[in-house]
Amino acid sequence: MNDLSSVPVPEEAPARQRKPDWIRVKAPTSKGYGETRQLMRDLKLNTVCEEAACPNIGECWTKKHATVMILGDTCTRACAFCNVKTGMPGRVDAAEPDNVAEMVLKTGLEHIVVTSVDRDDLPDGGASQFVKVIQAVRAASPATTIEILTPDFRNKMQRAVESIVQARPDVYNHNLETVPRLYPTIRPGARYYASLRLLEEVKRHDPSIFTKSGVMLGLGEERLEIHQVMDDMRCADIDFLTMGQYLRPTPKHAEVKEFVTPQAFNAYGAIARAKGFLQVASSPLTRSSYHAGDDFAQMKAARDAKLAKMQPVTATSGA
Repeated sequence: MNDLSSVPVPEEAPARQRKPDWIRVKAPTSKGYGETRQLMRDLKLNTVCEEAACPNIGECWTKKHATVMILGDTCTRACAFCNVKTGMPGRVDAAEPDNVAEMVLKTGLEHIVVTSVDRDDLPDGGASQFVKVIQAVRAASPATTIEILTPDFRNKMQRAVESIVQARPDVYNHNLETVPRLYPTIRPGARYYASLRLLEEVKRHDPSIFTKSGVMLGLGEERLEIHQVMDDMRCADIDFLTMGQYLRPTPKHAEVKEFVTPQAFNAYGAIARAKGFLQVASSPLTRSSYHAGDDFAQMKAARDAKLAKMQPVTATSGA
């Protein structure tokens, strides 16, 4: 009789987590999606839409809205939520700023979002490439508004922020991603309060630049922790808050602890607006750059209305 006690039993693949109906989207098949994809290939541009497996890619790319990811496709960090590959990045592409500008011209973008991988290997963390991209887009299409989503520029934050702010993007976004308690497991290479300070620095250098930040829900955070993050953001004078459902890219990534209902997202959004954010986007499918152009226009209108209310009333003298 054979002894089978020492025969290794193959591990079962983890069961695929079923998504609720409100989080499902159709696979991208439109002509516009295919054209946007080909354009990105032709210009040798990476997009966070693909690298991060964004669920809104079909909708956005059909409209020729793509979020460009500069500084390569390889990140020096290994966050537990992110699908971008980790490793030693390659050389910075000197043609990238001009290629981004050409993409803006060919798509007719009125509002572009530019993000990047973390580049801890670079002396400035990649800040100079953001500056060059902003300058190239401004030169090619002055009417296009520019939103950037940067990393935290760990140990290089002050000079990085100062140089980027001088290039004057319209919106400066940096995501806090989650609550402080979960940073050691979800965002181990970053520090919560360092990210808050980065956004404070943007406002300190130029209060006219809109600041923006986002968090993912469903990672195990508590309701009051989310409220505290909102308060911390308002203390840093952040204008725009985005909240969306975390979706697990692969079984190797952090698991989804909860699928937050649309009703709960609406409630969080109402609380955020009451706390004084100029703009709030809160829904299961919300992502940092989802409907960014429309949101920017609404945020600008909200600030203009707020400033108008603060103007002193000039008394008119009678005849």
